[in-house]
Amino acid sequence: MNWQAVDFDWNQVRAFLATLEEGSLSAAARALGLTQPTLGRQVAALEAHLEVTLFERAGRQLVPTPAALEVADHVRAMGEAATRLSLAASGQSQSVEGTIKITATELYSAYVLPEFVEILHASHPGILIDIVSTNSLSDLRRREADIAIRNAEPTDPDLIARKIKTETGGLFATSDFVAEHGPFDALSDLADTPLIGFGDTSQFLDTLKARGVPMTAANVVARSESHIVHWELARRGLGLGINGWDVGVKLPDMVPVLREALSFEFPVWLVAPRELRTNRRVRIVFDALATHLLAHKVETDTLKRRERSKSA
Repeated sequence: MNWQAVDFDWNQVRAFLATLEEGSLSAAARALGLTQPTLGRQVAALEAHLEVTLFERAGRQLVPTPAALEVADHVRAMGEAATRLSLAASGQSQSVEGTIKITATELYSAYVLPEFVEILHASHPGILIDIVSTNSLSDLRRREADIAIRNAEPTDPDLIARKIKTETGGLFATSDFVAEHGPFDALSDLADTPLIGFGDTSQFLDTLKARGVPMTAANVVARSESHIVHWELARRGLGLGINGWDVGVKLPDMVPVLREALSFEFPVWLVAPRELRTNRRVRIVFDALATHLLAHKVETDTLKRRERSKSA
């Protein structure tokens, strides 16, 4: 290896990469936890060292120059290598105390994980759980989270995954809503029922239509991309909402609608970076979370048996 050629400052390269990815000095400074002047000086120092201009200003935005784009792939590779180094090093840690980031959907973050945190804190008070609530996939390889709860099997070979269960879900409403708009004995009874839209309303309606639900855009009285907002609108009695049985059955003010006739299945996976498989703290949280999620399935199965016995 030509060590004489490696004479740049990694902090300067990191500042350049963050600015390139984030699109502005202010956003890059926030991402790195630095002040904007400090980050600006690091980028300027790298430009001086390389004797090239890396960014040009266009209003408040920074536009990468051809020189910046030419080295971008090399710098990204360096950033990914640095991330792998950090993961490999932290993966060897046997310390139990510390922070574990768990990423999950809004509904799981709000209605499933708080109970888990309470249980885990009783047995491992030194572990701080940082919940990353998002409906998009966090990048585990870049350490946006240590553990993810996902509804699809990961295909990345750098991740380890365990399928916990197959969850089912469907439509829910308040008891007063069912009394006013019901009874709901068949899918055809939903034709004139108010509905809370979720995300792309057309896609949501297409999914329902594919299952035989006679609804159109005229049924939608409100909508939201947010799982939490969608669910709270339903809890207000404005319309039918959708949720997993594991979450919905825990709230006494909501009842399932046409549970036997209309249900949706989706897998629940726990995922973590492969480099962290030897990290004791990650293993403790990973295994405890798997047990907690499986307990939700047991509770739901018990409720199903009770419902069948009542209808028998």
